Amino acid sequence: MFEWNGFPAENFIFEGHEATIVFPAKETKCGGLVLKTEYQHHFPEAAEIPLLKLGYHVCFLTNDNRFGQPEDLDRKARFVRYLQEKYGLRKKCVPVGFSCGGMIGIYFAERYPELVSCLYIDAPVVNFMSWPCHFGQENLKPGLDGILPALGLKNLAELMACRKMPLDKIPSLIEKRIPLVMASGDSDTVVPYHENGIFVERAYKDAGLPIEVYIKPGGNHHPHGIPDPTPVVDFILRHDTDN
Repeated sequence: MFEWNGFPAENFIFEGHEATIVFPAKETKCGGLVLKTEYQHHFPEAAEIPLLKLGYHVCFLTNDNRFGQPEDLDRKARFVRYLQEKYGLRKKCVPVGFSCGGMIGIYFAERYPELVSCLYIDAPVVNFMSWPCHFGQENLKPGLDGILPALGLKNLAELMACRKMPLDKIPSLIEKRIPLVMASGDSDTVVPYHENGIFVERAYKDAGLPIEVYIKPGGNHHPHGIPDPTPVVDFILRHDTDN
């Protein structure tokens, strides 16, 4: 056991991957579970710490890569089920993902809707042409060098024809009616909202599904979260049920 941001936590190995579970204070346990999808220690004040204070458990499982491949998603599902059974937690969790973690959250909710009550994504990667390729800029090579091997693709043409982007999963999220809260900066130069999160926002609003979007004026990619996390936490509390 060790202390994580003032809460008791435990590291262990799950299916050969480093894992962490953070426990709330005993007197406030509520049975809720947050799944941080990537960047374990980044910006916990955005959701994890407030939810721990309300009785949630928080868990993290190391990914093989940050592109949300099926092997990682399937392992996360087994991980969540393992924790739910071991600690008597709710049958659905709340994925929380920033940047690439937002992409992983979309993939996870689409692939395992039975394990997801609602979703919090922050400056999410939705469109590979925007990130990591930064399409329209002079040098696409650094972005391509990262994503092509991860997806098993050979070149830019194959990536452009790929229908495995988070963007392509939005119709399935709509069909599965996963409530979603999202935040971003309007001046994000890394994962621009108008090239990424806007597609999620428009699709959800067109479908009349539960969504709240918080855009930070002048905000860049970091820091993640909104200055007062109360609206995000309140959205999660309203929608985090096993129904």
